[in-house]
Formats: sequence, structure tokens, C-alpha cells
Amino acid sequence: MSPSGQRHIPVLGRQAIEMLAPRGGGFYVDATFGAGGYSRAILDIPGTRVVGIDRDRSAIAGGFELVDRSDGRLTLVEDRFSNLAEICAAQGAPSVDGVVMDVGVSSMQLDEAARGFSFRLGGPLDMRMGQNGPTAADVIATASEADLANIIYIFGEERHSRQVARAIVAARQEAPIATTRALADIVAKVVRSKPGEIHPATRTFQALRIFVNEELDELQLALVAAERVLKPGGRLVVVSFHSLEDRIVKNFLVERAKSGGGSRHLPEVAQAAPSFQLLTKRPITPDEDEISVNPRARSAKLRAAERTAAVAHTAGALPEWPFLSDIMRGG
Repeated sequence: MSPSGQRHIPVLGRQAIEMLAPRGGGFYVDATFGAGGYSRAILDIPGTRVVGIDRDRSAIAGGFELVDRSDGRLTLVEDRFSNLAEICAAQGAPSVDGVVMDVGVSSMQLDEAARGFSFRLGGPLDMRMGQNGPTAADVIATASEADLANIIYIFGEERHSRQVARAIVAARQEAPIATTRALADIVAKVVRSKPGEIHPATRTFQALRIFVNEELDELQLALVAAERVLKPGGRLVVVSFHSLEDRIVKNFLVERAKSGGGSRHLPEVAQAAPSFQLLTKRPITPDEDEISVNPRARSAKLRAAERTAAVAHTAGALPEWPFLSDIMRGG
């Protein structure tokens, strides 16, 4: 299955595949197909089948060659990974042997100026992973100052969020904010950084990207979906790249792996049996060699767990934070 030329190796790719432990005859979900690194590694195991999911049409198109060489063992689906349970059922595999996710924006998306993800490259203020829905420019033009401040604070963890929101609102009254550089320049006038620190616009761009793509909601829904489709003994492997994502993954797996044992001073409360067994008590992180080759790997964390035979837990409500649909209709 090895393609000609250089293979794309995802961050923590070797460790992710080791944790996934694919075996011949197994059915696996590459929930964030991207450049196909995980799918290639899984397909290297004879007899495996893979469904690759990506909401980015260009990623799906880029995987057609791998589909052609997979002898019918790889199917690509353009969709959100939160829909993975329905996708698997449509592929005749309502239960699977493993799910792997590499969440967040991909290097391919960051490096393409026209996608508008990076403040380092001039381009339209888009940031959409898929091909539909509001752009970052639409959010910037529509959201109130208070909503912008909340979005930038919650999803970007930017402590200067109020000042940034105020500057954005003042600037858009003069002219539409339609490019990445225009927004980056506005933020840089408010947020100061010292040499060696991250670019002043980093957190604001992160916040808008997460918000436009509803990334944290998608992640939580995808984790719940993975719990539903994994067979007993099936494995879930997730690589995340910032604290908000990692916190969601950690909390989900710890909660699902929790077994009885309340306080002896309180009445016993019925608790669902653990649906996962943790494989990583602490996250796996890249070594210095990987970071030196790919500096973007520095913040990556890998967590993994194995599905038990217990029934899936009841899904909780999504957190109370700003929602894209509410903001765009002025709610």
C-alpha cells in the first residue's frame, strides 16, 4: 500500500497506530482523513477496511489515488466526523474495531493562503474547513461587540478579548474586514507581544477558526458517536493540539472509564458501568526529534482508550457557550 514518493506522516502517527493496534479483517474509521496518513498505515495491514471522513472537499479529492490503490478497502466520505455513527451504518458497519482522530486544523489548510486560516499568509478571511456556512469575515461583520469578546475569550483564551472586540467593531465601521492581514493588523495594535512570543493575533485567529467550524461541539459529538460504534475491545485514539480540545478528550475518557465507589458517608448512587478502559493515564507527547522536524507538533497530545462491553453512556448536553447559528441570526 505504500505510495510512490514521500508519505505524509501525521503528528504522533507511529504512536497513534500502535495504540489503535489494527489487525487483519478489522474495520476502522479515520475520522479526520486529511492527507491520509492514518489510513495508509491501517491499510498496510492486509485485510483491513477503512472509512475516511473529512469535511474538506480538497482532502477527499486528494485521497482518490489512495482509494484507487486500496483494492476496495478504503471508502472516503465528505462529512463532519460528528456523523461517524451514521456514516458507518451506511457503509454496512454499524460497529467498528477502531476510531482515530487528529483534531483541529491541518497543515494543508494552514499553508493554503486562499483558505484564510493563517495570519502569516495574505488571503480572504474565510477559515471554513468545509465548503458551506458563514465565513470568519461573516462572523466579524455580524457579531456584537459582546459576542465577539466572548468568542475570542472562550475559544481563544485571549485575556485581551474585550479590547480586541472593541477594536474590531471600530474598524468595521470604517470598512469591511475581509482579509487575514487586515484582521491581524487590527489585533496587533491592541495585543502586544515580546520577541520570541506568539504572534499577537494567534489566539484571536484560533478562536474564530474554532467558532466558525464549531470544532469543540463537533469533537464532543464525535466522541459520543465513537463510543456508540466501537465494538468491545475496539480502540479510540485522539490526537489534539491545544488545551481546549485536550480537556474535552480527557474529561470524556476519564468520565467514561470511571467505576463505582462513591463516598462511604453518602447514599450509594447508581452509576453506569465503565464504557472505556484508559490506555493512556497521561497523554503521549512528541519527542524532541519529531518537534525538530515539525515544530507544529510541539503542543500535540495523544489519548487512547479501549471500549468495554458496557452499554454507551447517556450523552450530556453541550456546554453553554456561543453558538454559530445564534450569532449569525443575531441571537
